[in-house]
Amino acid sequence: MTRWTLDDIAWERFDPQRVDPDVLRVVKAASLVEHNGGDYATYLCNVFHDDPEFQAVARAWAAEEVQHGQALGRWARLADPSWSFDDSFRRFTAGFSLPLDVSSSVRGSRTGELIARCIVETGTSSYYAALGEATSEPVLEQICAKIAADELRHYKLFYTHMKRYQAAERLGPWGRLRAGLGRIVESADDELAYAYYAANAGSASYDRKSYSRAYARRAYGYYRRAHVERAIAMAMKAVGLKPNGRLAPWLAALAWRLKEHRVRSLARAGA
Repeated sequence: MTRWTLDDIAWERFDPQRVDPDVLRVVKAASLVEHNGGDYATYLCNVFHDDPEFQAVARAWAAEEVQHGQALGRWARLADPSWSFDDSFRRFTAGFSLPLDVSSSVRGSRTGELIARCIVETGTSSYYAALGEATSEPVLEQICAKIAADELRHYKLFYTHMKRYQAAERLGPWGRLRAGLGRIVESADDELAYAYYAANAGSASYDRKSYSRAYARRAYGYYRRAHVERAIAMAMKAVGLKPNGRLAPWLAALAWRLKEHRVRSLARAGA
């Protein structure tokens, strides 16, 4: 299912003069999260234990996620040869783990689980599009473009299977909205904060609040209005709302104002 490989990246075009230190920090963190795709596949295969069709999809998806981590990690090592991806990944997985012993979704239904996956792909597709446009380093720009395209395709894949389960489970509007909002709230959970810590902190001790802020202070600033608007439209579609209805522009404007407020607050806190 993999559409590209590491050999398709023009590594010889790497320009160390165009590496932004803050971009490097978030790329290191992102490489760890992406490379952890195997555990997510295990979780999904447990949830969909009697659906071999979806299990095959989940495993193929995870292979692409792992490749994303490999590409980002390789770029980070070019930018910082002293950084060890393997050591950072071991630190990350030692401190952050998924519930792998479950047999049902933590979302309460399989439809809810797939809505949550759509929300994740919404965020990652928008994020890598934003990061790719924010950097001037040509290799990272190429990597981000490929990953953003993959994540958009993953969204469509999970959405297709979500519709299949929705037809059987008939999750109500509030249930779908709750699953989507719940996953959005979880974007501020330990995973990204701990990945940022594991990738960048060396021997320092972990403080969730400070590392969550350190990650967000850098990452949120890369988003532009178009990225936010697209993310809102994709999220609305996932939870069963019309992405081109009257509510969409209002939600997009609200999300943009909240994002800008958060960026200013984080900047003041980090000053």
